[in-house]
Amino acid sequence: MDKQMTETLEAIYSRCVANEDNIITVLQEIQHEFGYIQEEAVNWFSARTNIPPSKYYGVITFYSQFHQKPRGKNIVTVCCGTVCHVKGAPRIISKVREDLKLKDDQDTTRDMAFTLEHVNCVGACSIAPVVLVNEKVFGKQTPSKIVNNLKAYKDKP
Repeated sequence: MDKQMTETLEAIYSRCVANEDNIITVLQEIQHEFGYIQEEAVNWFSARTNIPPSKYYGVITFYSQFHQKPRGKNIVTVCCGTVCHVKGAPRIISKVREDLKLKDDQDTTRDMAFTLEHVNCVGACSIAPVVLVNEKVFGKQTPSKIVNNLKAYKDKP
């Protein structure tokens, strides 16, 4: 672990101890600082707090807000709830994967520009199928519409 990472973790630890924060807050802080939760960071906090890593991983794997791998600059989230599924979410996912040139085992583009994920429901059934790009909602999507909507994000530096 490099010096900068250690210093960042020390700062998070100090803030969290001072505020008597819980594991969720610690993990949110780690993810905010690094973009995702690294195994090194979990092990460091585990050793520092005498809380087993399994307690941290129990929280990480339970809440969808936590990520254990680096994510792209732009997050494309496809709703796969019942209504969105029936109205074409699988075709949208397939087209986005094709457009972003993601292989079957990839969720993030090689250039770290995009991460594709899917969720069970975003609660916007009236405008299904729904895709979020960086939390901006795109309703009544089709495979071609979402590919067109992604162009604006590809052009941004």
